Amino acid sequence: MRVADAYGWLMERAGPADPFDLHVVASILALAWAEALAGRGSLPFCAGLDGVALEGLALRLFPGAWPGIAVLAGSPASLGPANLGDDELAVRDLLWMYAGGGTDLQRDLAAMIARRCSRPNHLWQDLGLRDRGELSALMRRHFGALADRNRQDMKWKKFLFRMICRAEGFTLCTAPVCTDCDDFDACFGAEDGEAMLAHIRSGRPLPVY
Repeated sequence: MRVADAYGWLMERAGPADPFDLHVVASILALAWAEALAGRGSLPFCAGLDGVALEGLALRLFPGAWPGIAVLAGSPASLGPANLGDDELAVRDLLWMYAGGGTDLQRDLAAMIARRCSRPNHLWQDLGLRDRGELSALMRRHFGALADRNRQDMKWKKFLFRMICRAEGFTLCTAPVCTDCDDFDACFGAEDGEAMLAHIRSGRPLPVY
């Protein structure tokens, strides 16, 4: 199977879960799959899950795909938790604190989003989503109380780290209000760009980072 076909392959083997949730998780896993095959780490590492969590997620959402995923992921029992830096752990904890239902899926999404925040592109791109609107829908669906706090529609990655800084008593802002800040466009500007899965389907290699 080509990397470019991973998303469709997963969706064809999905279980009876919510279609939007299936789309989001398939997008993240397909992009993590591409990174793993490009030598950027194991599939669990790129996805932000340990092997056991990845197996559980796959069996719940894509039961027909687990045998194929397992070949790339390796033995779940042999894979310890993904290495977590302080920033990643802080994002994971923030998301989990605001998880609407405290479900297994929300726990896994918090971990995957936190890992993908370490990538250099817009967060929606590094989650494999089609556009920023899908990321906003994901946040409202699973982390609604947190999404409600992003009243000014700040870029999601910027917003998450701003929330962490505030919780820890730090500030990176140079102005008392956002509209007076020289970095306004960096936090609130357009988040345009090409979807990463579309980039892969075009036959081009993953960007270097």
